[in-house]
Amino acid sequence: MPLDTSFIGRTYPPRAPYEVGAEKIREFAAAIGDDNPVVNDTEAAKAVGHPDLIAPPTFPIVLTLVEGERIAKDPELGLDYSKVVHGDQKFVYTRPVRAGDRLLVTTHIDNIRSMAGNDMLTTRSEVTTDTGEHVVTAYSLLVARGTAD
Repeated sequence: MPLDTSFIGRTYPPRAPYEVGAEKIREFAAAIGDDNPVVNDTEAAKAVGHPDLIAPPTFPIVLTLVEGERIAKDPELGLDYSKVVHGDQKFVYTRPVRAGDRLLVTTHIDNIRSMAGNDMLTTRSEVTTDTGEHVVTAYSLLVARGTAD
């Protein structure tokens, strides 16, 4: 069953803030093998002008993936997640994610299109602080294999 294109432009508002802790940054860095001092050592981060640890560039996936599941599990959209592969991901930063940030995610469905029998779902997640400062925009493309007409 093809995806419902009337969902293009739909917005999923933020829920509770995600509190970025230094240990969460260190754990994520360890999981991806990032040994950069600015993600592991507060003093090293301060020495180059940051107020605290900064997160690795892909850290926002921790927040945006959870919010993206709201779209994937929306029964009205008609996405069969068992047929989904991740097609693309990118992050466009205003500033790094820092320990101590309280972040909110607003997710948008930017496009739904069919190609070669597959549905392509493009989402955009705007990540801001709880005071409204933009931090990063995450773009994602999901491909639902064999679902298009």
